[in-house]
Amino acid sequence: MKAIAINGSPRPGGNTEIMLKKVLGPLEAAGWSAEYLRIGSHPVRGCMACFKCFEQKNMRCAMGNDGMNDYLEKIYPADAIILGSPTYFADVSAEMKALLDRCGMVSLANGGVLKGKIGAAVVASRRGGATHVFDTINHMFLMSSMIVPGSIYWNMGMGLGKGEVLKDEESMRNMTHLGLTVAWLGKAIASSPDQFPMPPSGGGP
Repeated sequence: MKAIAINGSPRPGGNTEIMLKKVLGPLEAAGWSAEYLRIGSHPVRGCMACFKCFEQKNMRCAMGNDGMNDYLEKIYPADAIILGSPTYFADVSAEMKALLDRCGMVSLANGGVLKGKIGAAVVASRRGGATHVFDTINHMFLMSSMIVPGSIYWNMGMGLGKGEVLKDEESMRNMTHLGLTVAWLGKAIASSPDQFPMPPSGGGP
């Protein structure tokens, strides 16, 4: 099985990266193929609401001048999608918001590409606002008919400087548990003979 972790932080080596890689550890130990990406190294811009994806239905975003379609090609084959963001004014980073909006739109335009996949949100925060970030990411997951697993707490960690989140021992335990939960859920889904129900046609973001 395959998991992809995408970091919405423009800062390499930061707390969001540490947390995401902590989640991937148990998945790799369980035999999953795991990949980590950071949006800041291959930026995306916001959705233009052109609705070309609904016309073309080719599994791609019509805006082909940035990294979005490269991310989509990584997301489609993944069984689990783990998205992480730092907390910027009590919400996701601009990079992560662009990914959420455009990935969600392309999925809807192509009959619900993300349905049945596992989605997990991970949030780094200096002090407050992390719950809103967590909700923002999960809203796209839930509107896309994805399966969102719980863990021992909200998937957030406290820290400002690089590496400070490692001092948040509860967060580190939570990230490990989240990885274990995703691995268990993926195995349970793979062993189920039932096909995931198709969403009705129509609707939108």
